[in-house]
Amino acid sequence: MSDLFLFGIFPYLAVALAVGGLVHRYRTLRHTVTARSSQLLEDRALYWGSVPWHYAILAILLAHLGATLFPGAWGRLLGAPGRLLALEVSGLALGGLAVLGIALLLVRRSRLGASTGAMDWVVLALLLLQAATGLYVAFTLRWGGAWYVQTAAPWLASLATLSPQVDRMAPLPAAVKLHAVNAFALVALLPLSKLAHLTSLPVAYLWRPPQVVVWRRAPGGPVRTPRPAGGGSATASRG
Repeated sequence: MSDLFLFGIFPYLAVALAVGGLVHRYRTLRHTVTARSSQLLEDRALYWGSVPWHYAILAILLAHLGATLFPGAWGRLLGAPGRLLALEVSGLALGGLAVLGIALLLVRRSRLGASTGAMDWVVLALLLLQAATGLYVAFTLRWGGAWYVQTAAPWLASLATLSPQVDRMAPLPAAVKLHAVNAFALVALLPLSKLAHLTSLPVAYLWRPPQVVVWRRAPGGPVRTPRPAGGGSATASRG
C-alpha cells in the first residue's frame, strides 16, 4: 500500500500541486516568482556554494533526463566497461560537489537568519537530503548508470503514460526510494518557495541595462559605485 501511494499516487499529487500552484502564482503574484538575492549581505560563501551546486546538479539532472528519455541509447553508451566506469567516477565527483555546495549554502543561511524564511530552510534541507541520498546511492549501489535504465527510468516513463509501474520501484533499497520520493516532494514545493524561479528563464537579462549598486560605507565616508563593465571604479564624495 505504501509503495502504491509513494510511487503510484504521490507523484501525480505533486505534479498537480506544482502546475496548479504555479499557474495561480503567475496569475496573482507574478512579481514574486524570483529567487531573492542575498548577495549584498554576503558573497564569498555564496560564490563557493552556489557555483559548484548549480553546475553539478545541472549535469546530474541532464544525465537523469537523458537516461529517462533515451534509455536505449543510454544503455548502448554504457555498454563498454570503460565508459560505465567513467560515468560512475564522474557521477561520484559531481555528487560530492553538489553535497558540498548545498551544505555550504545551508551553513551560510544560518548566518543570515533575519533574511531567511521557514520555507528557505525547508527547501535547503530537502535539497541537501536529495544530494546526499543520491551520493549515497551512487557510492553504495555501484553501476547506477546501468541499472537506472532498468528501474527508475521505466517507472518515470510509465508515470508519463498514466500507467505507473510501481513494481519497478518496490524492490529497490530504501535509499533509492527516499531519493525518488524526495524529488517529487521538491516538485510539490515549486509554487510555494523560491524554487518557482526554475520555471522562469531570465532571457531579458541579455539586453537589460546594467544595474548600479551604491554602498554607503560609513557616515561621512566616500560613496562608491561598483566597477563598471570594461572600465575603472567610480568614487564620489557624499555631500
